[in-house]
Amino acid sequence: MQIHVVQSGQSLFGIAQAYGTTVNEIVRANQLPNPNQLVVGQAMVIPIVGQFYWVQPGDSLWSIGNKFGINYQQLAQVNQIPATQSLQVGLRLYIPERPKRNAEINAYVEPLGSTVSPALERSSREAAPYLTYLAPFSFQIQRDGTLKEPLLNNFPSIAQANNITLMMVVTNLEGGQFSDELGRIVLTNEDIQNTLLNTIVETAKKYGFRDIHFDMEFLRPEDREAYNAFLRKAKQRFSREGWLVSTALAPKTSATQKGRWYEAHDYRAHGEIVDFVVIMTYEWGYSGGPPMAVSPIQPVRDVLEYALTEMPASKIMMGQNLYGYDWTLPFVESGEYAKAVSPQRAIEIAAQNNVPIQYDFRAQAPHFNYTDTEGKQHKVWFEDARSIQAKFNLIKELNIRGISYWKLGLPFPQNWLLITENFNVVKR
Repeated sequence: MQIHVVQSGQSLFGIAQAYGTTVNEIVRANQLPNPNQLVVGQAMVIPIVGQFYWVQPGDSLWSIGNKFGINYQQLAQVNQIPATQSLQVGLRLYIPERPKRNAEINAYVEPLGSTVSPALERSSREAAPYLTYLAPFSFQIQRDGTLKEPLLNNFPSIAQANNITLMMVVTNLEGGQFSDELGRIVLTNEDIQNTLLNTIVETAKKYGFRDIHFDMEFLRPEDREAYNAFLRKAKQRFSREGWLVSTALAPKTSATQKGRWYEAHDYRAHGEIVDFVVIMTYEWGYSGGPPMAVSPIQPVRDVLEYALTEMPASKIMMGQNLYGYDWTLPFVESGEYAKAVSPQRAIEIAAQNNVPIQYDFRAQAPHFNYTDTEGKQHKVWFEDARSIQAKFNLIKELNIRGISYWKLGLPFPQNWLLITENFNVVKR
């Protein structure tokens, strides 16, 4: 499979010819929102086996083989050229498909309102073949230890039909916000804890959940050890049922990092207690902040490399956004919030406004600027095939467990194509 970035003057027909495929196949694979008006800088996945590489100045068979993880002699043999041959700039070489490693893939799904929209359910069905876990968000803890259930609709049957482990997400959300007071009550009152654990067991058996996932955020720093003790108790209880236990962790780079989102999350303890963690490595660029990449590669790497000093790689799932943001400029703190946009919608906006897509190689993320019909300036940061492939490369380099997506519902077909290119999805 090939990632192609549209250059000035290129057409779908010419791109398809270059790769030996068809226009229809490219349109279908990428669900292109703009097949008749490609955007310069737009990244597309070309659905072919393996990929092609055009020789650049200074390249050799050895350097190209090293770049793609293939022996230079094998590369020469595949392309039917002598292993000692000097390469002409512009020569097209075929790079065969590489071995894939196993990975676990999770996706949260957040039904809002009084019904589950058909689009959200359709998104879950489309993603299901690529998932190890499906995580309806969320079962909200009540102050008496009972749970307020989310809309589940057909999510349990979708999981069952696709051999997916249904993940029960348990949160300290209250009134739409993570509550430190609710967290304190649950973590320090044994009777309420016991009610909660009993309720979780009853509910998990009712719907078929096989992973209990605690996403308890904004906890008080002084409740750190209480949270660890609660997780030990929960792990012991749920292990008797044969269930996994996992947690969501704020993105830290040190054990002493200050801040209410970080201090109660003890990476080392979670790594010892639970089966795996989801580290929320996104929202550097967020709706209420200044324009920037949502999950720039270096900060993501920094968090994961710290996590590896506290727990085994086999217990770490990298968090990844399936969305970007459209900011109105100039950015004003406490002003207008940025709008979430899918990668597909971002491409539509660029096409409609006839502006090129740029790529920040430091952040490994695409972005562009445009002016709306009211004359307002905008900045869009989003995800594309290149930015997702950079994250997949990081997963493989660090040899971590897999990736967890927040959240289904915003279309990004290239992501799922690239999962199949990079990984064998583990089914539990």
